[in-house]
Amino acid sequence: MTPIPIAIHGAAGRMGQRLVALATEDAELRVAGAVDRAGCPELGRDAGTLAGVKPLGVNVADKLDGTAKVVIDFTTPAATRVVLEACVKNGAALVIGTTCLTPDDHKFIDAAAKKIAVLQAPNMSLGVNLLFALAAQVAKQLGDDYDIEIVESHHRFKKDAPSGTALGIAQAICDATGKDIVKDVVHGRHGDDTTRKRGEIGMHALRVGDVVGDHTVTFGAPGERLELSHYASTRDVFARGALRAAKWLAGKKPGRYQMKDVLGL
Repeated sequence: MTPIPIAIHGAAGRMGQRLVALATEDAELRVAGAVDRAGCPELGRDAGTLAGVKPLGVNVADKLDGTAKVVIDFTTPAATRVVLEACVKNGAALVIGTTCLTPDDHKFIDAAAKKIAVLQAPNMSLGVNLLFALAAQVAKQLGDDYDIEIVESHHRFKKDAPSGTALGIAQAICDATGKDIVKDVVHGRHGDDTTRKRGEIGMHALRVGDVVGDHTVTFGAPGERLELSHYASTRDVFARGALRAAKWLAGKKPGRYQMKDVLGL
């Protein structure tokens, strides 16, 4: 089997380096490109050496060269727009792991997906994406007689809150139950009267030490409580999920895909 040529967008970052390193361990993949922003101090370095593995003969560049069949993007929303345009131009599929995307960013992705295959997810972990499906199923089955609370924990340096994963859980629940993520989700509670309203979804964010990512959904009613939890102890779970998504996406027709498609959910 000929390995699938992939390119890593954001190759000089922590996630980009892990993607390069883990891809070299996968016989089904070949790192054919490594890209980062213009002015990045790592431009010109061998991507393998930078990632702490054997030299690959692929230097970090500031543009895609069109050799990759699939590109994996873990950067920023602004940079994602740039790589989307490049992938459309080159006819390459794109896996997007970038978070904090806005409604306008999603419109941009929708437009690109008419021409290329795009898979975008708030979290690339296979376990987390199974959590999305389980949370949706439980919420639908239990109904509003059960309160729903989502708690996420991340390291002290994380800028956004709540996490994209926590929002993904909330969206999955809302899609399954007909709720509105804007109207029915309550972010934290404070004040003299915070009595819980029937049907609302509580959302809480913790920022503690070096936590990679913990997420728990609690369903509770008088007499019992059900919790679904996922704990990430290494960022490699996100990288491995993205690499699996890249292998699945290769050769797919234009369209917008999700990790649930990869998992067959």
